[in-house]
Amino acid sequence: MPLPNSPARLPDVIAALQFPPFRGPDVMPMSWYEDYLLANAEAFVAGGIRAIKIQDETRQTGAAGQRTIARMSVLGRMFKQAHPDVALGIIVQAHDAVAPLTIADACGADFVRLKVFVGTSVNAEGTRNALSVEAAACREELARPDIAIMADVHDRTSVPLSRVDDATAAGWAQNMGADAIVLTGSSFDDSRAKVAAVRAAGVKRPLFIGGGIDADNIATALAEADGVVVSTSLLRKGIDDDDILRWDVAAVRRMVETLGR
Repeated sequence: MPLPNSPARLPDVIAALQFPPFRGPDVMPMSWYEDYLLANAEAFVAGGIRAIKIQDETRQTGAAGQRTIARMSVLGRMFKQAHPDVALGIIVQAHDAVAPLTIADACGADFVRLKVFVGTSVNAEGTRNALSVEAAACREELARPDIAIMADVHDRTSVPLSRVDDATAAGWAQNMGADAIVLTGSSFDDSRAKVAAVRAAGVKRPLFIGGGIDADNIATALAEADGVVVSTSLLRKGIDDDDILRWDVAAVRRMVETLGR
């Protein structure tokens, strides 16, 4: 059950659909991204997925750029028109609390994912400080408490600049307004250990494993965590770089069927 004053609980299997960057030498016209979205979203939906998170991979210093915000808003709206009954999430590559929430508000998305919600981390792009306070203020200003916030705790693509353990950081995230906690270790067993430690500490928010999920381990993952994010294991094999369809509907269907759905 969702906690009081929290959005409805998210589906337990969320697919991640990443877009190629919106700038650079290989940037494509908007019509290409629209076709890419519809083709790959259909592969997930036809395979039985009921929640999809869309993500741009445009590397930027500072907040998300105007093109990212505009394109993600349009693509999110197109998704909701094509699949109104499928939950939609928004994540941007830029370290930004406001852009994902405003995009979600504009297109009718159901949740956002923020990679550094509490504490301070460093990755290849530099230092990243907590987005929690800014995110809470933005959601309040938008008057959209129904947009759920999935908050990563010690995301594996960065290194925390403190010795705060996962359970403590997850408690911080819960207290700062996260509606779900994402935990991703260096391996599947490490992710399971993180979930167990956070649950034992009494954190009440739903706990998601954010990566390393495949058809062989998803049932185990869902027996221990409240949900999972899946993507890489469902990609098509051996396709050309210019093939617009990246995810394999048959692989998606096989994974969903392992859960008896």
